[in-house]
Amino acid sequence: MRRVATVIVNWNGKNDTLSCLASLRALKLHDITNEIIVVDNGSTDGSAERIQKKFSNVHLIKNADNLGFAGGCNMGVRYALNIGVEHIWFLNNDTIVDPHALVGLLNVLREGQKGIAGSKIYFAPGREYHNDKYKESERGRIIWFAGGSIDWGNMYASHRGIDEVDRKQYDTPQETQYITGCSMMVDRVVFETIGLFDERYFLYLEDLDFCLRAKRAGFSLWYAPLSVLWHMNAGSTGKPGHALHDYYFTRNRLLIGFSYAPIRTRIALGREAMRFIIFGSSVKRKAVLDFAFRKFGNQYTWKT
Repeated sequence: MRRVATVIVNWNGKNDTLSCLASLRALKLHDITNEIIVVDNGSTDGSAERIQKKFSNVHLIKNADNLGFAGGCNMGVRYALNIGVEHIWFLNNDTIVDPHALVGLLNVLREGQKGIAGSKIYFAPGREYHNDKYKESERGRIIWFAGGSIDWGNMYASHRGIDEVDRKQYDTPQETQYITGCSMMVDRVVFETIGLFDERYFLYLEDLDFCLRAKRAGFSLWYAPLSVLWHMNAGSTGKPGHALHDYYFTRNRLLIGFSYAPIRTRIALGREAMRFIIFGSSVKRKAVLDFAFRKFGNQYTWKT
Protein backbone atom coordinates (compact mmCIF):
# COMPACT_ATOMS: atom_id res chain seq x y z
CA MET A 1 0.00 0.00 0.00
CA ARG A 2 1.21 3.48 -0.86
CA ARG A 3 0.42 6.07 1.79
CA VAL A 4 -0.62 9.56 0.70
CA ALA A 5 -1.84 12.58 2.64
CA THR A 6 -3.98 15.21 0.91
CA VAL A 7 -3.55 18.65 2.51
CA ILE A 8 -6.19 21.33 2.00
CA VAL A 9 -5.88 24.80 3.53
CA ASN A 10 -9.18 26.54 4.30
CA TRP A 11 -9.83 30.14 5.24
CA ASN A 12 -13.49 31.15 5.29
CA GLY A 13 -14.15 28.94 2.27
CA LYS A 14 -16.65 26.56 3.82
CA ASN A 15 -18.75 25.79 0.75
CA ASP A 16 -15.80 25.36 -1.62
CA THR A 17 -13.99 23.11 0.85
CA LEU A 18 -17.05 20.91 1.42
CA SER A 19 -17.46 20.48 -2.36
CA CYS A 20 -13.78 19.61 -2.72
CA LEU A 21 -13.98 17.03 0.07
CA ALA A 22 -17.08 15.50 -1.51
CA SER A 23 -15.18 15.03 -4.79
CA LEU A 24 -12.31 13.36 -2.95
CA ARG A 25 -14.72 10.69 -1.73
CA ALA A 26 -14.99 9.44 -5.33
CA LEU A 27 -11.25 8.95 -5.85
CA LYS A 28 -10.15 5.59 -7.27
CA LEU A 29 -7.55 4.54 -4.71
CA HIS A 30 -6.59 0.98 -5.78
CA ASP A 31 -3.58 0.14 -3.56
CA ILE A 32 -3.40 3.63 -2.02
CA THR A 33 -4.40 4.90 1.41
CA ASN A 34 -5.23 8.60 1.42
CA GLU A 35 -5.30 10.53 4.68
CA ILE A 36 -7.16 13.82 4.19
CA ILE A 37 -5.89 16.72 6.28
CA VAL A 38 -7.76 20.03 6.37
CA VAL A 39 -5.93 22.95 7.95
CA ASP A 40 -8.37 25.66 8.98
CA ASN A 41 -6.65 29.04 9.17
CA GLY A 42 -8.72 30.71 11.86
CA SER A 43 -11.95 30.83 9.83
CA THR A 44 -14.90 32.81 11.17
CA ASP A 45 -17.58 31.34 8.87
CA GLY A 46 -18.14 28.11 10.81
CA SER A 47 -15.94 26.13 8.41
CA ALA A 48 -14.28 23.93 11.02
CA GLU A 49 -17.56 22.89 12.61
CA ARG A 50 -19.23 22.06 9.28
CA ILE A 51 -16.22 20.10 8.01
CA GLN A 52 -15.95 18.12 11.24
CA LYS A 53 -19.67 17.34 11.22
CA LYS A 54 -19.92 16.29 7.57
CA PHE A 55 -16.53 14.59 7.16
CA SER A 56 -15.71 12.96 10.47
CA ASN A 57 -12.88 10.89 8.91
CA VAL A 58 -10.89 14.02 7.97
CA HIS A 59 -7.92 15.08 10.09
CA LEU A 60 -8.85 18.65 11.03
CA ILE A 61 -6.19 21.05 12.27
CA LYS A 62 -7.59 24.27 13.73
CA ASN A 63 -5.28 27.29 13.74
CA ALA A 64 -6.22 30.22 15.93
CA ASP A 65 -4.91 32.67 13.33
CA ASN A 66 -4.57 32.89 9.56
CA LEU A 67 -1.08 31.53 8.85
CA GLY A 68 -1.39 32.07 5.10
CA PHE A 69 -1.12 29.39 2.44
CA ALA A 70 2.52 28.62 3.22
CA GLY A 71 2.01 28.41 6.98
CA GLY A 72 -1.17 26.38 6.63
CA CYS A 73 0.52 23.94 4.27
CA ASN A 74 3.42 23.55 6.67
CA MET A 75 1.06 22.62 9.50
CA GLY A 76 -0.33 19.90 7.24
CA VAL A 77 3.15 18.74 6.21
CA ARG A 78 4.30 18.29 9.80
CA TYR A 79 1.20 16.28 10.63
CA ALA A 80 1.50 14.16 7.47
CA LEU A 81 5.17 13.36 7.97
CA ASN A 82 4.49 12.42 11.57
CA ILE A 83 1.94 9.77 10.52
CA GLY A 84 4.42 8.27 8.07
CA VAL A 85 3.05 9.03 4.59
CA GLU A 86 5.24 8.70 1.48
CA HIS A 87 3.66 11.48 -0.59
CA ILE A 88 1.81 14.71 0.23
CA TRP A 89 -0.76 16.14 -2.20
CA PHE A 90 -1.52 19.86 -1.80
CA LEU A 91 -4.91 20.78 -3.17
CA ASN A 92 -6.64 24.14 -3.34
CA ASN A 93 -9.92 24.11 -1.49
CA ASP A 94 -11.80 25.52 -4.52
CA THR A 95 -11.13 22.51 -6.75
CA ILE A 96 -13.15 19.50 -7.86
CA VAL A 97 -11.05 16.41 -8.61
CA ASP A 98 -11.51 13.70 -11.22
CA PRO A 99 -11.68 10.19 -9.69
CA HIS A 100 -8.31 9.31 -11.28
CA ALA A 101 -6.51 12.51 -10.24
CA LEU A 102 -4.54 10.93 -7.40
CA VAL A 103 -3.48 7.82 -9.33
CA GLY A 104 -2.40 10.01 -12.25
CA LEU A 105 0.04 11.92 -10.06
CA LEU A 106 1.47 8.81 -8.43
CA ASN A 107 1.98 7.05 -11.75
CA VAL A 108 4.13 9.91 -13.06
CA LEU A 109 6.28 9.89 -9.92
CA ARG A 110 6.53 6.11 -10.08
CA GLU A 111 7.85 6.29 -13.65
CA GLY A 112 10.12 9.30 -13.07
CA GLN A 113 12.63 10.34 -10.48
CA LYS A 114 11.70 11.36 -6.96
CA GLY A 115 10.32 14.85 -6.86
CA ILE A 116 7.15 16.83 -7.47
CA ALA A 117 4.18 16.26 -9.79
CA GLY A 118 1.33 18.51 -10.88
CA SER A 119 -2.05 17.99 -12.53
CA LYS A 120 -3.74 19.16 -15.68
CA ILE A 121 -6.13 21.80 -14.36
CA TYR A 122 -9.21 23.16 -16.10
CA PHE A 123 -11.30 26.20 -15.31
CA ALA A 124 -14.56 25.11 -13.74
CA PRO A 125 -17.35 25.62 -16.32
CA GLY A 126 -18.42 29.25 -16.41
CA ARG A 127 -15.44 30.43 -14.35
CA GLU A 128 -13.07 31.07 -17.26
CA TYR A 129 -11.25 34.41 -17.44
CA HIS A 130 -12.85 35.06 -20.85
CA ASN A 131 -16.03 33.07 -20.51
CA ASP A 132 -17.81 34.75 -23.43
CA LYS A 133 -15.39 33.40 -26.05
CA TYR A 134 -16.12 29.68 -25.65
CA LYS A 135 -18.85 27.40 -26.94
CA GLU A 136 -21.01 25.73 -24.35
CA SER A 137 -19.65 22.35 -25.45
CA GLU A 138 -16.09 23.52 -24.68
CA ARG A 139 -16.74 24.50 -21.08
CA GLY A 140 -15.04 22.22 -18.60
CA ARG A 141 -12.18 21.70 -21.07
CA ILE A 142 -10.60 25.17 -20.91
CA ILE A 143 -7.07 24.82 -19.58
CA TRP A 144 -5.88 26.74 -16.53
CA PHE A 145 -2.58 24.84 -16.07
CA ALA A 146 -0.79 22.23 -18.18
CA GLY A 147 2.75 22.64 -16.90
CA GLY A 148 4.63 25.83 -16.13
CA SER A 149 7.53 27.95 -17.33
CA ILE A 150 9.56 30.75 -15.78
CA ASP A 151 10.27 34.06 -17.48
CA TRP A 152 13.57 34.95 -15.84
CA GLY A 153 13.77 38.29 -17.61
CA ASN A 154 10.59 39.56 -15.97
CA MET A 155 10.39 37.16 -13.01
CA TYR A 156 7.02 35.65 -13.78
CA ALA A 157 5.83 32.06 -13.69
CA SER A 158 3.48 31.23 -16.55
CA HIS A 159 0.84 28.54 -17.00
CA ARG A 160 1.27 26.60 -20.22
CA GLY A 161 -1.93 26.30 -22.22
CA ILE A 162 -3.95 28.79 -20.20
CA ASP A 163 -7.24 29.81 -21.88
CA GLU A 164 -6.82 27.14 -24.58
CA VAL A 165 -9.47 24.51 -25.32
CA ASP A 166 -8.04 21.09 -24.53
CA ARG A 167 -7.61 19.24 -27.81
CA LYS A 168 -5.13 16.73 -26.36
CA GLN A 169 -2.21 19.03 -27.21
CA TYR A 170 -0.80 18.63 -23.68
CA ASP A 171 -1.40 14.93 -23.07
CA THR A 172 2.24 13.83 -22.72
CA PRO A 173 3.83 13.54 -19.26
CA GLN A 174 7.00 15.61 -19.16
CA GLU A 175 9.33 17.57 -16.93
CA THR A 176 8.34 21.17 -16.36
CA GLN A 177 9.90 24.25 -14.77
CA TYR A 178 7.14 24.97 -12.29
CA ILE A 179 4.20 23.27 -10.56
CA THR A 180 1.34 25.32 -9.16
CA GLY A 181 0.39 24.77 -5.53
CA CYS A 182 -3.22 24.40 -6.68
CA SER A 183 -2.44 20.70 -7.19
CA MET A 184 1.07 19.65 -6.23
CA MET A 185 2.20 16.20 -5.08
CA VAL A 186 5.53 16.08 -3.24
CA ASP A 187 7.57 13.04 -2.28
CA ARG A 188 8.44 12.84 1.40
CA VAL A 189 12.16 12.89 0.64
CA VAL A 190 11.84 16.37 -0.87
CA PHE A 191 10.76 17.83 2.47
CA GLU A 192 13.42 15.84 4.28
CA THR A 193 16.03 17.36 1.94
CA ILE A 194 15.01 21.02 1.44
CA GLY A 195 12.62 21.72 4.30
CA LEU A 196 9.11 23.18 4.24
CA PHE A 197 7.44 26.08 2.41
CA ASP A 198 9.01 29.47 3.10
CA GLU A 199 6.51 31.26 5.34
CA ARG A 200 7.93 34.68 4.51
CA TYR A 201 5.75 34.59 1.39
CA PHE A 202 2.50 34.03 3.34
CA LEU A 203 0.46 34.09 0.12
CA TYR A 204 1.52 33.79 -3.56
CA LEU A 205 4.78 32.51 -5.05
CA GLU A 206 5.59 30.18 -2.16
CA ASP A 207 4.98 27.33 -4.61
CA LEU A 208 7.45 28.77 -7.13
CA ASP A 209 10.07 29.23 -4.41
CA PHE A 210 9.56 25.63 -3.29
CA CYS A 211 9.92 24.33 -6.86
CA LEU A 212 13.13 26.30 -7.38
CA ARG A 213 14.64 24.95 -4.17
CA ALA A 214 13.66 21.40 -5.10
CA LYS A 215 15.16 21.81 -8.57
CA ARG A 216 18.41 23.13 -7.10
CA ALA A 217 18.55 20.05 -4.87
CA GLY A 218 18.32 17.76 -7.90
CA PHE A 219 14.66 16.78 -7.81
CA SER A 220 12.47 16.60 -10.92
CA LEU A 221 9.21 18.45 -11.55
CA TRP A 222 6.66 16.45 -13.55
CA TYR A 223 3.47 17.39 -15.37
CA ALA A 224 0.87 14.59 -15.08
CA PRO A 225 -1.86 15.01 -17.75
CA LEU A 226 -3.89 12.02 -16.55
CA SER A 227 -4.42 13.77 -13.23
CA VAL A 228 -7.31 16.14 -13.91
CA LEU A 229 -9.23 18.63 -11.80
CA TRP A 230 -11.34 21.77 -12.13
CA HIS A 231 -10.46 25.06 -10.47
CA MET A 232 -13.15 27.52 -9.46
CA ASN A 233 -10.84 30.56 -9.22
CA ALA A 234 -13.56 31.62 -6.85
CA GLY A 235 -11.63 34.09 -4.71
CA SER A 236 -11.70 37.65 -5.99
CA THR A 237 -8.53 38.22 -3.96
CA GLY A 238 -6.69 36.11 -6.53
CA LYS A 239 -7.21 38.57 -9.36
CA PRO A 240 -4.75 41.31 -10.38
CA GLY A 241 -6.08 44.70 -9.34
CA HIS A 242 -7.40 43.46 -6.02
CA ALA A 243 -5.42 45.11 -3.21
CA LEU A 244 -4.61 41.84 -1.45
CA HIS A 245 -3.24 40.29 -4.64
CA ASP A 246 -1.30 43.40 -5.61
CA TYR A 247 0.36 43.70 -2.20
CA TYR A 248 1.56 40.11 -1.83
CA PHE A 249 2.41 39.57 -5.47
CA THR A 250 4.46 42.80 -5.64
CA ARG A 251 6.36 42.13 -2.41
CA ASN A 252 6.90 38.43 -3.05
CA ARG A 253 7.99 38.92 -6.65
CA LEU A 254 10.79 41.12 -5.33
CA LEU A 255 11.66 38.51 -2.72
CA ILE A 256 11.85 35.66 -5.20
CA GLY A 257 13.57 37.78 -7.85
CA PHE A 258 16.34 38.95 -5.56
CA SER A 259 16.73 35.38 -4.27
CA TYR A 260 17.04 33.57 -7.61
CA ALA A 261 17.07 35.83 -10.67
CA PRO A 262 20.17 36.81 -12.69
CA ILE A 263 21.76 40.20 -11.96
CA ARG A 264 20.19 41.89 -15.01
CA THR A 265 16.70 40.97 -13.79
CA ARG A 266 17.51 42.16 -10.26
CA ILE A 267 18.52 45.55 -11.63
CA ALA A 268 15.27 45.76 -13.62
CA LEU A 269 13.25 44.79 -10.55
CA GLY A 270 15.01 47.48 -8.54
CA ARG A 271 14.10 50.12 -11.12
CA GLU A 272 10.51 48.90 -11.21
CA ALA A 273 10.37 49.07 -7.40
CA MET A 274 11.52 52.71 -7.49
CA ARG A 275 8.76 53.52 -9.99
CA PHE A 276 6.21 51.95 -7.65
CA ILE A 277 7.47 54.08 -4.75
CA ILE A 278 7.22 57.29 -6.80
CA PHE A 279 4.22 56.64 -9.06
CA GLY A 280 2.55 53.48 -7.77
CA SER A 281 -0.57 52.93 -5.71
CA SER A 282 -0.38 53.05 -1.92
CA VAL A 283 -0.67 49.25 -1.86
CA LYS A 284 2.30 48.69 -4.18
CA ARG A 285 4.31 51.38 -2.40
CA LYS A 286 3.75 49.58 0.91
CA ALA A 287 4.71 46.26 -0.70
CA VAL A 288 8.04 47.64 -1.94
CA LEU A 289 8.87 49.32 1.37
CA ASP A 290 7.99 46.18 3.32
CA PHE A 291 10.32 44.20 1.08
CA ALA A 292 13.08 46.78 1.57
CA PHE A 293 12.69 46.69 5.36
CA ARG A 294 12.39 42.87 5.36
CA LYS A 295 8.81 42.85 6.63
CA PHE A 296 7.56 39.47 5.47
CA GLY A 297 4.78 37.07 6.42
CA ASN A 298 1.34 38.54 7.06
CA GLN A 299 1.79 42.29 6.68
CA TYR A 300 -1.45 43.31 5.00
CA THR A 301 -4.79 43.86 6.70
CA TRP A 302 -7.98 43.23 4.74
CA LYS A 303 -11.67 42.81 5.41
CA THR A 304 -13.29 39.38 5.24
